[in-house]
Amino acid sequence: MIRRVSIFAYGVASYAVFFATFLYAIAFVGGFGVPRLIDGPLEGSLAVALAVDLGLLGLFAVQHSVMARPAFKRWLTRAVPEAAERSTYVLASSVALLLLFWLWRPIGGVVWTVESPVARAVAYGVFAAGWTTVLVCTFLINHFDLFGLRQSWLALLDRPYTPLRFTTPGPYRVVRHPLYVGWFLAFWATPTMTATHLLFAVMTTAYILIAIQLEERDLVAAHGESYAVYRRRVPMLIPRLPRSEKGPATNPRTV
Repeated sequence: MIRRVSIFAYGVASYAVFFATFLYAIAFVGGFGVPRLIDGPLEGSLAVALAVDLGLLGLFAVQHSVMARPAFKRWLTRAVPEAAERSTYVLASSVALLLLFWLWRPIGGVVWTVESPVARAVAYGVFAAGWTTVLVCTFLINHFDLFGLRQSWLALLDRPYTPLRFTTPGPYRVVRHPLYVGWFLAFWATPTMTATHLLFAVMTTAYILIAIQLEERDLVAAHGESYAVYRRRVPMLIPRLPRSEKGPATNPRTV
């Protein structure tokens, strides 16, 4: 019983760290309300600032991708309970992001700026829509399983974990990765694009495009022809123009 309670407490604590990190990320990228922001004047050497920022982004990318691979998950569960594996991944990702926020080095410079109040409001609206899309999409595919709470809750109840059915709710019928579309909107929509923000947006976009390939390889391995058919039928990120004929309404999907 103590072990099950400990796993659940660990899952709740990991989720709390994630949620605080998520809220901080909104303010960090948006440039408001927190002590460390994505933008700011260059302090010290440009080369050092670029090296630090690229290193932090690279560290997060490696952690986030390596720990998501099935082989690493199998290795990790030799050291931690299987019910705590997802929470460990969530916690490690949050720590990597918090480290990025803490050590980030702005490099100054303005690439573009929007002066019109209406246009600025639109940019902030798209920014908000991006973060909202990310959060909503996690709930569509089971938010609590994605962030480890379902696993730790089932462990507390001493019930076996059952994998989620593979479904395509809402926007998943339009594009395969609406959650990543949300990230793109969140990272690129800004009324003032600084050189630092552009660096962040370009590198995270490149990482996401690579991560999609790795994720889809795992999904094909897990679901076989079901996901292969879904991938042929539904575009990756950009919706197709409407067609007169209708395809099947759903296909299996998991995270």
